Amino acid sequence: MDSSSGNRLWQQSQRRFSGQVLDPHFEQVCRHWTRYMAPLDLFAGHPNLVAGGTITDPAGKASHEVDVAVLGLEDDNRRPLLAVGEAKWGEVMGLGHLDRLRRIRDLLTRQNRYGAEAAKLVCFAGPGFSDELLAAADDDMDIVLITPADLY
Repeated sequence: MDSSSGNRLWQQSQRRFSGQVLDPHFEQVCRHWTRYMAPLDLFAGHPNLVAGGTITDPAGKASHEVDVAVLGLEDDNRRPLLAVGEAKWGEVMGLGHLDRLRRIRDLLTRQNRYGAEAAKLVCFAGPGFSDELLAAADDDMDIVLITPADLY
């Protein structure tokens, strides 16, 4: 195989490689950092359990993937939802990502998920954030933006 064939093959495979290898690994790194290394004052409680999952919306007949769900633990053993997050390694995150997290938080609030109404919205992005998302985070303390520099 000559180098031009290899380059073409890589160009055709890059998106699949990112989606099936890099993105899932980045999501795991974000969950680990959130659980064990995030600053103590980042959430309104200590992250006791951090995982990914799927939220179903029976009314909308849809489901929503959550890359980072952060649960605390209170003295009475209730587990408040502290945050919902999305992780994108190879994509600049923008207001569309934030709107999706808001819809998920609203859905969880309507489903009476304890703590959902106050849950932070966390965006983890490899290449960074749009100017609009940066401005939104400046205006809203519920929005948390995390870059690879924060993780490492």
